[in-house]
Amino acid sequence: MSLAIIEQLQEDGRRPYASIGKAVGLSEAAVRQRVQKLLDQGVMQIVAVTDPLTVGLRRQAMVGINVEGDLDPVADALTAMAECEYVVMTAGSFDLMVEIVCEDDDHLLETINKKIRTLPGVRSTESFVYLKLKKQTYMWGTR
Repeated sequence: MSLAIIEQLQEDGRRPYASIGKAVGLSEAAVRQRVQKLLDQGVMQIVAVTDPLTVGLRRQAMVGINVEGDLDPVADALTAMAECEYVVMTAGSFDLMVEIVCEDDDHLLETINKKIRTLPGVRSTESFVYLKLKKQTYMWGTR
């Protein structure tokens, strides 16, 4: 039942509890209680998701990073950067993959050259500039 509630909220995070209750077969009070439990347990968050283009962030890229030595200090430094939206340790060609969102090409270049490449331990980077975003969803865990 919790997955059905989460799915309803993934479609519209502002959907009224009464509407969710009708869709999943529970009372409004039961839905409210379950949603609060899911929030308290850290199973989900209800947040506003912005479109970077509409808020002036016109350049996005994925950056593959190879690191010399321990990954944690580099990953921690990347997570502290406002431009880094997504930081993941990987197995494969890169030690880390980082999604960065910037205002324009100059901001992207500055972020890569002056912030990322200068971090102690960064051995090399490879950038994959997004030309067009075809799909982005937040339906994890229910499908």
